[in-house]
Amino acid sequence: MVTEASAEGHRTASALRAAAAEPVPDVPAVVLESSGVVLIYGRDEKAIEAGRLLEPHLDVTVVIRPPVDLASQPMNAFPVALGNIRFAKGYLGAFEVTVDDFAPPSAASPDTLSFKSPSDGAASRCDVILDLSGGTPLFSAPELRDGYLRADPRDPAGTLDAIQKARDLIGVFEKPRYIAFTEHLCAHSRSRITGCTRCLDLCPAGAISPEGDHVSIDPNICAGCGQCASVCPTGAASYSVPPSDVLMRQLRILLITYREAGGTYPIVLIHDGSHGAAIVEALGEVAGLPERVLPLRVNEITQVGLEIIAAAFVFGASAVRLLTRERPRHDISGVTRTLGLAEPILAGLGFGTARVNTIQTDDPDILDAELRAIPRLEPAPHPSTFLPMGGDKRGVDRFVLRELHRAAPAPINVIPLPQQAPFGAVDIDVAGCTLCLACVSACPTGALRDNIDQPMLRFTEDSCIQCGLCKATCPEKVITLRPQLDFRPTTAAARILKAEEPFCCIRCAKPFGVKSTIERVLAKLADQHWMFTGSTRRLDLIKMCDDCRVITVTEQNFDPHAPPRAPMRTTDDYLREREERKGPPPGDKT
Repeated sequence: MVTEASAEGHRTASALRAAAAEPVPDVPAVVLESSGVVLIYGRDEKAIEAGRLLEPHLDVTVVIRPPVDLASQPMNAFPVALGNIRFAKGYLGAFEVTVDDFAPPSAASPDTLSFKSPSDGAASRCDVILDLSGGTPLFSAPELRDGYLRADPRDPAGTLDAIQKARDLIGVFEKPRYIAFTEHLCAHSRSRITGCTRCLDLCPAGAISPEGDHVSIDPNICAGCGQCASVCPTGAASYSVPPSDVLMRQLRILLITYREAGGTYPIVLIHDGSHGAAIVEALGEVAGLPERVLPLRVNEITQVGLEIIAAAFVFGASAVRLLTRERPRHDISGVTRTLGLAEPILAGLGFGTARVNTIQTDDPDILDAELRAIPRLEPAPHPSTFLPMGGDKRGVDRFVLRELHRAAPAPINVIPLPQQAPFGAVDIDVAGCTLCLACVSACPTGALRDNIDQPMLRFTEDSCIQCGLCKATCPEKVITLRPQLDFRPTTAAARILKAEEPFCCIRCAKPFGVKSTIERVLAKLADQHWMFTGSTRRLDLIKMCDDCRVITVTEQNFDPHAPPRAPMRTTDDYLREREERKGPPPGDKT
């Protein structure tokens, strides 16, 4: 006899096996090499004790924060100095620190510790940093910095654990190159005007920094949280462990297999390997996963972007939950931002609320209760079976969202979105726009374009990422951003925001400017500026193209930018006048 519970378990197991069979591409590796030089930074004798434990294994240097009395401490086989670390950068195998109040050891006393006079700005390099200072961490998100170990000196067990980890950090280590970065797609800035800063705002490890018009991602520092890739609107930063199209294909086969086996109202539980996998496994062994729950393992929860959540509902999910730690290791603002973007889209398409959320717990029992409390919500009435196959991120995002719109219960054409959304339109004050086209030169995606045959500003909404560069660049300040998601087909084509008649050169008839702009300039200059007052000939120069203007000035032999002035005088003129003043020589009868 087959019970409903066993049938549900069979459906879930079949779906999980099918998803696990989806091939995953290999990921390039980043190589870190440590020769075993460790800097121990402490506040008292415990740092020296840690040095003694590590000295047989590593090349040890100890720096202790002053003031501290170490007069009774015996000399060691490794150097001990005083100082405050003001600045630190780097990663496993390549740390650089700057130390103020640095007092190196003195040889004045051969038996006990003594120090020289302190100085600021001492620099040092090391492979590993063991921080036992008990103060502010030297790095943001310190647990994510490879080679940086930190422990509370008042916690003996924690200190010993950090010492043991430091002892093993010698040799060659590999980690995945989590982020693939394409510089020319980055919309960070143009002409020293800052636009998109989404990745810079979210990176917890400090691996991202501005570098001209784009940003730079240091793969040695990157800890693989994936928040930069989840919010990158252009696909300049993309996650590799695995890529988003692989996750979408896993979702596809997971949900299609479950539905074909007779499953209904599926709940997709997205969890990571370092935290969620153990909780899901424990729950499965004790009570079994609640029915309808399909777990999907990712490398980091923070790598999940809008396209993954949208794809889950496109393929027929009833609800999506993201399992996170009760106390996350680092800021997960990227997940919050993604959910804040997904919620109005799902609500606007008729899915309602409470479809997607996080479950923040370390307890399998709480996870079980949260999952069982999810109601049976109707999935998309027309689920899709499209096969994601890579492509540019922007195109994939738009395609998945259009499929979601097609499959939705009650779709509408335009959905307002929150600020920082990567979709939207730009509005201009037509009367104030001079068609200078500065916005066109600043737009990194080609959403704003001109027309070589006519003064015109065109806009393609599908290409707009709401980076704000056009708004920041506009000298007239007539551009505003309007975050929204417009599903109408017209967003794929360029529409005209403003167009005017060209002004044609009065000499050669070639169009060279905007008619309203030339007329505005003429009105401001005529009878109001000394260079053009009372001179029709000079005003005519404004009505000419560059070439004709030069020709006219040359032919008529006048300076168009100054009032008439005396002819230029040379040395010969002065010499001639002097001779004329002297008159003829004496005795000259001529």
